[in-house]
Amino acid sequence: METVPTENALLGGRVRLLQPSRGYRVAVDAVLLAAAIDAAGGQRVLDLGAGVGAVGLCLAARVPDCTILGIELQPELAGLAVRNAILNGAEHRMRTIVHDLAHPLPPDITGFDHVATNPPYLSAAVADPSPNASKALATVESSADLARWLGVAVAALKPSGSLTVIHRRDRLEEIVTHLAALDWGDVTVKHLPPAARILLRARRSSAPARRTSSPLVLHRPEGGYTDDAEAILRHAAPLAF
Repeated sequence: METVPTENALLGGRVRLLQPSRGYRVAVDAVLLAAAIDAAGGQRVLDLGAGVGAVGLCLAARVPDCTILGIELQPELAGLAVRNAILNGAEHRMRTIVHDLAHPLPPDITGFDHVATNPPYLSAAVADPSPNASKALATVESSADLARWLGVAVAALKPSGSLTVIHRRDRLEEIVTHLAALDWGDVTVKHLPPAARILLRARRSSAPARRTSSPLVLHRPEGGYTDDAEAILRHAAPLAF
């Protein structure tokens, strides 16, 4: 990773973001995930795989007074997340720690109202990792696979809490199966055409149930974002399930 990051903006300039100039860079997935978290003021949110803190920063810009804890494997990215919280005046309610999800979370990291996560999309068995080590860690499962990632997520939630995930559409059945085995099988799915992505919200239930909400169409046929996508990506609108 280069020592001098770039500064970019999200949510139409509401969020300032330092990120590596090469390697894994924040995409619209982080903004969509933040918009889909059904958080309210005073609630606690855990961001698993926080990177440079984009999800937490976008959520903090939309929801006053919620607090966000980020968990990140890579110390360099976690360091940028801390700097980004300060840059955006959110350091009093955003914190990031370095931790490998292959190991149990510290015992005090529990009882969250919401967990949000953008796990590595690719299984190590099928991936062709980037030659950039940081990007490879962000995009390909390593010490914690998808099952482990989801298990850690639901264990950190209150029984009444919610888990919000963005992932590849072709891994939806795998995600739903893992969540059902964890007794978090009450699932709502939102597709994001034309992107091969899904957003998923899960709640605790021993009886699996799946609903599909109306899709969020991201792009117009002639190019450019739709009005609904622009409202979320540029104007910090919530993403309704």
